Amino acid sequence: MAPRKRPETQKTPEVVVRPKTRRSRSPGELEPEAKKLCVKGPGSSRRFDSGCLWAGLASLQVPPSYTSIVRALHHHKLGKAAWPSLQQGLQQSFVHSLASYRIFQKAAPFDRRATSLAWHPTHPSTLAVGSKGGDIMLWNFGIKDKPTFIKGIGAGGSVTGLKFNPLDTNQFFTSSMEGTTRLQDFKGNTLRVFTSSDTCNIWFCSLDVSTRSRMVVTGDNVGHVILLNMDGRELWNLRMHKKKVTHVALNPCCDWLLATASVDQTVKIWDLRQVKGKSSCLHSLLHSHPVNAACFSPDGAQLLTTDQKSELRVYSASQWDCPPSLIPHPHRHFQHLTPIKATWHPRYNLIVVGRYPDPNFKSCTPHELRTIDVFDGSSGKMMYQLYDPESSGIISLNEFNPMGDTLASLMGYHILIWSQEAGMRK
Repeated sequence: MAPRKRPETQKTPEVVVRPKTRRSRSPGELEPEAKKLCVKGPGSSRRFDSGCLWAGLASLQVPPSYTSIVRALHHHKLGKAAWPSLQQGLQQSFVHSLASYRIFQKAAPFDRRATSLAWHPTHPSTLAVGSKGGDIMLWNFGIKDKPTFIKGIGAGGSVTGLKFNPLDTNQFFTSSMEGTTRLQDFKGNTLRVFTSSDTCNIWFCSLDVSTRSRMVVTGDNVGHVILLNMDGRELWNLRMHKKKVTHVALNPCCDWLLATASVDQTVKIWDLRQVKGKSSCLHSLLHSHPVNAACFSPDGAQLLTTDQKSELRVYSASQWDCPPSLIPHPHRHFQHLTPIKATWHPRYNLIVVGRYPDPNFKSCTPHELRTIDVFDGSSGKMMYQLYDPESSGIISLNEFNPMGDTLASLMGYHILIWSQEAGMRK
C-alpha cells in the first residue's frame, strides 16, 4: 500500500537530534516473522566481461573469514598475492562488519521531507541535507554544537541536487524547483546564479561538478542539459532528452564523459568534447521504465542505474553495448516519496539502495522489511541488509562518507546516521 502523505504543516526549523541507545537484540530477534537479514539475496545471472579492475572479482575465490588482512598485505608486498584478491578480502571483511552497524544519531530538522544529501569531501562527520521546502542543514554530528540551518522558501523550493564546492568547502552548489542552479555559502548568501528559468514551469532536477575541468552541469524538467564553467559562463544549452532529466553525473576519472538519466526511459552517455545535439550521444541505454539515477563507480569503470520500478542495472564502461548486469529490486516510484536512488560505496565494489517492498514483486515475502540492501557490484548478489525496527520507514537515499565507514540515510523527514556499534559515541 502506498505510504500516506504527511500533512506538510509549518513548524519551527528546530533541529531534533538524539543519540540512539545500544541494543543487545538483533533485528532477527525483534522480527521473528520476517526474513533473516544477513543472507545473500537473488542477483543477476549475467556478469561483466570487462578489462577493468573489478571484472575478474566474481570468479575469484573469496578468502575465508579467518584470513589475516595483515598476512594478505604482506604477501601482496612480496608479490605472492594478486591485488584483486586482496581487495576482495578487504571488501568481505567490510561486509562482515555491517552486522555491527546501528543508528547512533538521528535528526528531524525539516517541516517537509528530506530530498538530497552530500558528504563534506574532507570532514568525515559533516554532511549537508536539503529539503522539499528548500531548507538546507549543515550538520557535524561529531560535536554537540547546533547545526547550521538555512531557511528555504517553503512550497516550490525543493532542493533537487546538492554538492560541496571542491575548491572551497565553505560553499555548495544547489539545483532546485525554485528554478535555479546556484552557488551558496552557509551564511545563506547566494554567490553566483548559474541558471535561472524565471518561470514556475521550468525547474532544475540535478547537478554535478568537475574540479579538474572547473565545469558545472545541470538538467531541467523539460529535457535540457546545460554546461557552464565555474565563472558562470554558459558553454552550451541543449535538449538532450524528450522529458525530465532526473540525474546528471560526470565520470570521476574522465570528466569529459557525462551520463544523463531521464523519465523518457533512457540513460545517455556523452563526450562533452563532441556534443552537438541530442543525436550526438555516444550511447543510448534503453530501459523498461523511467530512470531515477545513473551513477559512475568511484573508479569510473561501471555505471549504475536505478529505474522507477524494480530494476538496478550495472553497465561496463568498456562495453556499453553489451547486456548489463540486472539486479531485480523493489523500489517503485510514489509521488510523495523522495525518489529512491542506488549509490556506490566509495571504496568497495558494493551497491547500496533502500527497499520499498512490493506485493507484486516476484520474490516478495510476507512481513518483508523496509531495509537498506547491499549488493556486490560484480555478481549482483545480495551481501547484507541493514534494518532498525525503530526507524522502519522507506529509506530513499543512502550514501557512505568518503572514508566509507559511516552511512547517512534519508527516511521521510528524518536523517539517519549509521556506524559500527563499537565506534558509537555515548
